[in-house]
Amino acid sequence: MAVYDYRPVWAGALCDPDTRGGQVSRIDLYATPERNGTVVATAGPAVRLRSTVYRFSLPDNLPDGRYWCTVHFTPGKGQPPATDRTVRVDFPLGTGLLASAEQVADKLGVPLPLSAAQRERYRDVVSEAQADVVAYLGRPLVPEPRELHQVHPLFGYALDDPQAWPVRHLDDVVTVVQHTENADGTHNVQLFVGLDGAAEEPIVRYVVAHACESIRNTATTDGSSGRRVTSVSAEGQSISYDAAPMAGQAGALPALESLAGYRRRLYRPIPTVPAAPWPYGRGRRYSRW
Repeated sequence: MAVYDYRPVWAGALCDPDTRGGQVSRIDLYATPERNGTVVATAGPAVRLRSTVYRFSLPDNLPDGRYWCTVHFTPGKGQPPATDRTVRVDFPLGTGLLASAEQVADKLGVPLPLSAAQRERYRDVVSEAQADVVAYLGRPLVPEPRELHQVHPLFGYALDDPQAWPVRHLDDVVTVVQHTENADGTHNVQLFVGLDGAAEEPIVRYVVAHACESIRNTATTDGSSGRRVTSVSAEGQSISYDAAPMAGQAGALPALESLAGYRRRLYRPIPTVPAAPWPYGRGRRYSRW
């Protein structure tokens, strides 16, 4: 089974139906953006992973490509049912790539569906752009699973808060996926440790933008460039291409420096030399001078 994590939005804000007596009941997949006709696949109800995040288990035998979806949920008890018609799912899921071949095709203006050769080519350039981000940030973009067994939560913290658990990864991003209470009052906790690049829109935008630029700068099979031509001289001796926006302008390619905020902040205690206690030394608390 393939899994798809959904975050319901109602009245312009994220909502958590399970805590308000509601439910995320069903997702329907269609083969066309009109979202009509025969439903390709359906799944539900969704399972609540953590606050505002719900997981659908989708069949993994669907052909690769884009599916347009509708998600049906009830925001809360006594609230009318809502339908989200903005969801798109690109198969295959869970590949470790931050962007799909269809996202690259959207930016390039390539019509869907893609051929197998196109999809493989777009995945390659996405992987290359993603590798550049990993090298710059010095950290992976796919989180790793961790488990805690028979631990007690700290008082005063929500169980979905990583600070509630004895986590030793102080210099990384920690996400509580699931927590289960044992018969003796302890908990088993499943965690994700590391940056989830697929959930960070600036990182995804950088990867997609530079994957598209890599394709535009690559010559096609007939020897021509992938850039859009604006004019050609009468003899064909000169060619003009669309001018790209300058760095910092709207629509310009994002720079690697724009992702500097995602670099890992290392946590290290500051080493100090212990001072002898007063009256034998100038201690911080007991000095008389």
